[in-house]
Amino acid sequence: MTTAALPVTADDVRDAAARLDGVAHRTPVVRSRTLDDLVRRRVVLKCENLQRVGAFKFRGAYNAASRLPVDQLSAGIVTYSSGNHGQAVALASRELGTRAVVVMPADVPRSKADAVAGYGAEIVTYDRYSGDRVAIGERLADERGMALVPPYEHPHVIAGQGTAALELLEDAGGLDALVVPVGGGGLIAGCATIATALCPGIRVVGVEPEAGDDTKRSLEAGERIRIDVPRTIADGQAAEIPGELTFEINRRLVAGIALVSDAEIVDAMRFAFDRLKMVVEPSGATGLAAVLTGRIDEIAPGAERVGVVLSGGNVDARRFAALVSQAG
Repeated sequence: MTTAALPVTADDVRDAAARLDGVAHRTPVVRSRTLDDLVRRRVVLKCENLQRVGAFKFRGAYNAASRLPVDQLSAGIVTYSSGNHGQAVALASRELGTRAVVVMPADVPRSKADAVAGYGAEIVTYDRYSGDRVAIGERLADERGMALVPPYEHPHVIAGQGTAALELLEDAGGLDALVVPVGGGGLIAGCATIATALCPGIRVVGVEPEAGDDTKRSLEAGERIRIDVPRTIADGQAAEIPGELTFEINRRLVAGIALVSDAEIVDAMRFAFDRLKMVVEPSGATGLAAVLTGRIDEIAPGAERVGVVLSGGNVDARRFAALVSQAG
């Protein structure tokens, strides 16, 4: 295995935490005796569903945007996103006194598009099954002279996302395993960077929806594998291929990937609502689903102290009600 330096370090995550202090919420860490009894281990939940914009994405977006040179920042920021990162860039841009353009799938949940617009950003739509959002974002940035802040393929974004795990470990103490949802891989890359530095021996477990297993396939193959655009209720994890930077980190620091079905994701959403009194979006519930189903056992055998990142809560009331009212 290569020993070359990774593109993001634990010090980068600590530096991001200092920059985010007083800007991002220090989200709560909660426990449930019912959950502990069900899975026969001590579980701590990092509630990024209560973060600004309703998801962890604000951490990375603000950390990256706030580091732009003044001339680039004043020209504005372009990004592409299925929803949460778009909201995060829109809010970060507003906080920093600039403007944002967000490239979003035409079929993105209405609540996410409304939130992006509500933060003052311009929305440019595309067909997620035939369009190339990266190419569109790069073209817009070039045409308008704006800075591009991608959802995960940026060291400052990755470092910012890692502050969620830093706070979790500071508040909850040492863990045997850390369970993190995986889309493009930025959240788990940042979390794995700081977690493995602070807790040698910790097993970092990623979780993907069954239909979107690009990172699992890639880790097993030792190279990035592209899949068809996933069709899953976990729209925030509908990635076709891991990022280059994120894969470089995750192939060295992540112990393995667990897969969960859409039905299991809904069960986890229902459990969070019934037992924790929390609303968690499908992508935000996949880590909890992996713990409830025991899918992490093979990757982190014997782990008694387990941290789980609830990565987001952006789901509108009508869709949430329709999902959790399905027969369990």
